[in-house]
This record gives sequence, structure tokens and C-alpha cells, in this order.
Amino acid sequence: MMIRLAVAALALAAATPALATPCSDEVDTLQRRLDSAGAASVTGSTPPGGPTSSNSPKALDKPPALTKSDADVKPTAAGVNEAKKLVAQAREQDKSGDAQGCRDTIMKAKEKAGALP
Repeated sequence: MMIRLAVAALALAAATPALATPCSDEVDTLQRRLDSAGAASVTGSTPPGGPTSSNSPKALDKPPALTKSDADVKPTAAGVNEAKKLVAQAREQDKSGDAQGCRDTIMKAKEKAGALP
């Protein structure tokens, strides 16, 4: 009886989809980045929940200056807003099981967001 119950539990666990997928992890990570104080400074808005402080001994006093080679990845307000739309699209693709579409959309979102401070 115990063996049947164990086999049934294993079969159920194998049939149940995982709650977190690699793409959902990327979606969540990029969403946090787009909601950060750095993104808010680019868009001229206030981060959700108000200004924050990392209180980390490793935190920089100010964002590092961009170099000439960083020109292609300089964040803009329009790029951050476009990235937010793409993150929402990627989240829907992940929910529908389109892993490749989710990854492709997240890559586009990262390009649009640029190197956020």
C-alpha cells in the first residue's frame, strides 16, 4: 500500500509543472531592475514604494560614469518604458508555456533597458 502511495505521489509530482521556470526568474529579475531607483532616475520618476537605499557597505555613492563604449547601452526613459512592456509580454509568454518566446522577448527587453545605473 505504501509503495503504491509513493508511486502515485511521484507520478503527481512529475505531472505538476514547476512553479518557477528559468525564464520566469529572468522576468522577475529584470522587473526588479526596471523598478529600481536607477531606472527611476533615468525615467525621472520615483521608484515604486518611494526612494530606497541599499544600506550595503559595497554600494557605490553614485552610479559609475558611462564610457564611450557604453554609448550603445545608455538607458533612456523611452527604452525603460518599452522594456517594461516587453517584460509584461514575456511574463504572458512564460505563463502560456512559450519558453523560447519568453527568452527572446526578455533579450529584447534587456537591450531596450540598456545599462541602468
